[in-house]
Amino acid sequence: MFTRWIESSISSKRSVLVLGPRRAGKTTLLKKLFPDFCYVTLDDLDALAWARKDPKGLVMSIGPRGIIDEIQRVPELTIAVKYAIDQKDAVIMMTGSSSIGLLDSTADTMAGRIDILNLPTACWGENDGPATHGLLNDKPPLPELMNAARMFEDAATYGQFPEVLTQSDPGQKERVLKNYRDTYFTRDLMQLANLENIEALLTIMNHLARSTGSTLDVSNFAREANVSFPTAKKYLNTLLQSQLVFKLYGYQDGPAKRYIKSAKTYFADAGIVQGLNAKLSFGQRVENFVLAELEKRRKIGRIPADRFFFYKSISGHEIDLVFEIDETVYAVEIKAAEKPGPRDIRNLTEFSRQTQAKCELILFYLGTEYRTVDTVRLIPIAALYRAGGL
Repeated sequence: MFTRWIESSISSKRSVLVLGPRRAGKTTLLKKLFPDFCYVTLDDLDALAWARKDPKGLVMSIGPRGIIDEIQRVPELTIAVKYAIDQKDAVIMMTGSSSIGLLDSTADTMAGRIDILNLPTACWGENDGPATHGLLNDKPPLPELMNAARMFEDAATYGQFPEVLTQSDPGQKERVLKNYRDTYFTRDLMQLANLENIEALLTIMNHLARSTGSTLDVSNFAREANVSFPTAKKYLNTLLQSQLVFKLYGYQDGPAKRYIKSAKTYFADAGIVQGLNAKLSFGQRVENFVLAELEKRRKIGRIPADRFFFYKSISGHEIDLVFEIDETVYAVEIKAAEKPGPRDIRNLTEFSRQTQAKCELILFYLGTEYRTVDTVRLIPIAALYRAGGL
């Protein structure tokens, strides 16, 4: 049991919907914060049948303070929750492992009545205590950076699922992740989204892993999985809505008049890739790890950007990550090198020269030294450890 960084955002006086992938710790978090609340889970077949037959009766049975787990199984239950909030002054805490059919229902019935929060898997270092620094404005002491650098390989391999973090032995971590693959990442997902072909789902997930860092071509995914284009698209959307993967769309406000509009897809946690036994290059693993860690912090509100993008011009100039905060454009490159050279910062400086917006240029790399080269700030990837945000 460890304190999650999102805990301060949850109040006992206001209803909340906590979204996140399976096994990210949503149930553990709410039961820890509200041990006296009546608890019901729709993973229980009896409770699930009751929710489908008599949603109002189920909600009324838990009283004025309750937790409903896995509410995405019966999205219509949100109507009964709305009634309890409006008429009975109830406070209902809900979790959802997928937004399939849920966010639309929630928006229609409970707009303004509840808070919707995201709980991804743990940020790197979250299990070791509160955040200790910001990525851009603070510099951890060198011994701390070196210690984090030694832990990087394990973090980038096995990821940050809470149950995985409690295992000290790599073999145990592997077993946990393989179990997740065979249950939560596949069979559970198929049942929830009415998918029929588990082999196609696994093929698509492995093809996603091999395509890390490349733009998404659904036609290729369909051919790889031997399914139709609409089926491949449905399976990909299911992975997105279940928060096992996330997308970066092409940034449209860059300096080039012609740019790549398609999206890139990354896994939300390194443990998912390891559970699939997918073979990524070292550079792909590093890129996915850094982007996933930044996306986690964005989701929990520590990086106040509405959305993340990548940028690539038709001529080939590419930036791994672009996002906007206030009037500043942040352009980020990720390099799996301890000593990046002039070529590694060229696209960043070119992007900055051609855009009219105020730019913050950042390069994450595997060294332990903070430097600035031609207005590009070199920041160690190890600094992500226990970094709360920017």
